[in-house]
Amino acid sequence: MTTPADRGRRGKDARKRVPRSSHAVWVPPVDRPDAVAVLERQGRDRLTELLPIRYGRMSASPFAFLRGAAAVMAADLASQPHTGLTVQLCGDAHLLNFGLYASPERALLFDLNDFDETFPGPFEWDVKRLAASVVVAARENGHSPAKARRAAQETVAAYRATMRRLARLGELAVWYQRIDAERLLPLVRSDADRRRAEATLTRARRRTSLQALGRLTEVVDGRRRIIHDPPLVEPAGASDAAALRKIFSDYRSTLSEERRLLLDRYRFVDAARKVVGVGSVGLRCFLVLLTGRDADDPLFLQIKEARTSVLEEHLPHGPYVHPGHRVVAGQRLLQAAGDIFLGWMSGPQGRAYYWRQLRDMKGSADVAGMNPGALWSYARLCGTALARAHARSGDRIAIAAYLGSADTFERAVTEYALAYADQTTTDHATLTAAIAAGVVPASPDV
Repeated sequence: MTTPADRGRRGKDARKRVPRSSHAVWVPPVDRPDAVAVLERQGRDRLTELLPIRYGRMSASPFAFLRGAAAVMAADLASQPHTGLTVQLCGDAHLLNFGLYASPERALLFDLNDFDETFPGPFEWDVKRLAASVVVAARENGHSPAKARRAAQETVAAYRATMRRLARLGELAVWYQRIDAERLLPLVRSDADRRRAEATLTRARRRTSLQALGRLTEVVDGRRRIIHDPPLVEPAGASDAAALRKIFSDYRSTLSEERRLLLDRYRFVDAARKVVGVGSVGLRCFLVLLTGRDADDPLFLQIKEARTSVLEEHLPHGPYVHPGHRVVAGQRLLQAAGDIFLGWMSGPQGRAYYWRQLRDMKGSADVAGMNPGALWSYARLCGTALARAHARSGDRIAIAAYLGSADTFERAVTEYALAYADQTTTDHATLTAAIAAGVVPASPDV
């Protein structure tokens, strides 16, 4: 049996292969693919008519570009040596992919909330993407270079401190770790920031299927339907609706028995195609309205196409063949508590999908409005949440030993984040130039 001491030695041995200070380096390789070419290749099998929305959203700012460019950064991370200390990666751990959601017990938790790119890989890839996003956000908020640097270092320091703390705990104690949303309030110092945090919690608690019923649906000719808002929300059409009904039973089979029983108490009412996110635009995504006891007992489910993770071409094969299964299994592994309706199945033309609740007390922070102190606090919380997620799936003792008691790792990753933020600005300019030249079609403000 491997002892904690053995696991610690494994982490320290990784320093010999990849010294902690080496993480500071970001120099684009001479054969680095053009960022726009990577995005266009990614869009080849997406809904062509929606791609201008994707490029338009990504062109809005360097942070918006970073959000949509997980494939670009995955290739960049893969061009560098890595520790070999594997965890279940989020794969897209930027600041806006953390947020609030409800546990099955109706507690409001803070955690990772996007898993489209989840895949096993070296822990530092998620840490570097998160730190880079912090720097890009700080710069867009007008923070000074020194404050942007500190924001990134606070993020990684929180990750290291949390991982070292969890390395001292037992297996069940780590598994039961969670971050209650109320932890947001002590992190804010000013009255204005506290009011903003309290408002975020209040909005999240109100974001339920019942609230969505009034906001997302209307009654037409005596029948409730999802409100159409082309091109962002459009009717599913007879063939799509029929296909969704047909694959519903396949999705149902991926749930546990008691959840299948619960789902069987709802009936299908309406479906619509929906455009979501930034990087996800162009993927097939549907919104389904179900009702339970009566018309005032709604359930909204989101059905989203699952594709190959952007990490897969750079890493060994993962344990799941079905992309929807990969997303669901990764989410269940990384989140402290999971959506009870999370499931997967294959749809028309063999495309993979996963299902989840659309609204379940979900909310996110307004990063764009954060002052330096608020961003530091929020970034620390994200670093803490990421370490908690990684500790569930990877060897936390080896990772903690690699990180060590000194601040070497966070100082190095901070330097990387600053350099990669510059790269993101350059790549964003490349995209906007391609749009201006008519090479890439874009629909801004959609």
